[in-house]
Parts: sequence; C-alpha cells; structure tokens
Amino acid sequence: MRRSKFVLSLLSVAPVAAFARLYKHSSREGKAFKVKAGEGRYHGHIQLKGVNANIIDVKISGRDTDGDLAIFEQTGISPKRGTPLHVHPNQDEVFYIVEGNYRFKAGDTILELSAGESIFLPRKLPHAWTQLSERGKMTVMLQPAGKLEDFFVTMAALTKEPTPKELVQLFRDHEMEIVGPPLEV
Repeated sequence: MRRSKFVLSLLSVAPVAAFARLYKHSSREGKAFKVKAGEGRYHGHIQLKGVNANIIDVKISGRDTDGDLAIFEQTGISPKRGTPLHVHPNQDEVFYIVEGNYRFKAGDTILELSAGESIFLPRKLPHAWTQLSERGKMTVMLQPAGKLEDFFVTMAALTKEPTPKELVQLFRDHEMEIVGPPLEV
C-alpha cells in the first residue's frame, strides 16, 4: 500500500516539473526582432574558409535564446564540396533545403535532398553533406545552439586553408568530432 501511494505522489508532481521547464522558456524576456533577407543578425555575411567557401548568415543566435536554439542560412557557392563526416554529441540538427540539391550521409544512409525537403539529424549520429548543384541555399537549425556559430566565425577568420590536423582540432574546439572524410561526388 505504501508503494502505490509513493508512485501516485510522484505522478502528481510530474506535471509540475514539466510546466516548470515550459515556464523557464515562456518567461524569457526580450523584444521580437526581424532579420532581413540576405542579412545576418550579428556578424553580417560570414564567408567560410577551409571546409567550403559558403556564406553563413546567423538568423537566430544562441545569444538570443539562452543557448536553446540557433538558426543559420547557408548560401552554397561551393559545388561538390561539403563537410567531413562528423558528429555533434550534444545538438540535434535540422536542414531545410531552400534552393539547389544536396547529398547527405546520415549514419549508413545516403539521401539526396532538393528544394522544399528537410532532414533531421539527431545528436551523436555521424553525418556529412555535399552540395550537388552549382548554387544552393539551406536553413540549418541546431538545438541546443552549441558552438557552431563560433565555429563559423573562426573558419571565416582563417588566413590559410587548415591542415587536416588543424581542422580536427577546430571541430573539437567547437564541440564536434570529425569521424570520416567528406562525401565524394
């Protein structure tokens, strides 16, 4: 009899715990903001170097969401280039293809995506992507935000192409791990 009362008391508290988490998010203070098409919120256009030469516009920064979410727009100007196979141990990632065609490797699965399609990549799943079309554009969302925004800023500041060893360290410094080569096209 005591055990069943204990279980019932736990169940009565569970909704309170769930609402406490929601309250944290719903009580975030601040003002709405607009980020115009073709603009980035904090850094302007971030021109990448090293992995590819794409342009990143930060639309929603982790600074805006207490680290809960980050959203980037990536303009692809690097056909047949993408990322090495890598893992985000703490972030789920969603890609929405706005324009062009991309090939993704997600675990052991190869998928081709085109405009209007999305892919969800759960944390800890090895993945890579390559731009297939001449130009492309995709929206990338990370939850929680992690250090990807800082990674983009660091990659843009490079003065030379990083060596493979330097690239491994750059990924590591930003909470990612390279686990294989880029996709071949």
